[in-house]
Amino acid sequence: MCADIFSRLMDSNEFIAFVAIVLGCMTGMVAIVSGAIAAVVRTRAREQTRRELAAYVAEGSIDPDKAIALLNAGGSKPGTGDLDEMTG
Repeated sequence: MCADIFSRLMDSNEFIAFVAIVLGCMTGMVAIVSGAIAAVVRTRAREQTRRELAAYVAEGSIDPDKAIALLNAGGSKPGTGDLDEMTG
């Protein structure tokens, strides 16, 4: 049954449309997965930076105001929870 459908599809002009649809769906899935992975990596890096700066502040190597300035220096998007918004 499946072989019959496949052979009929290969012989028709609909094969190009079928390939285009499959490739389009695969491209969309790759884009979605890549975007999700990039967001996770970006979030993990941001949190790692926050933890490292908190450790520097705790040991006294850096001034808390300087740490806040460093965290906010990345040009983050509005509404993403900058440290100034969280602390006051």
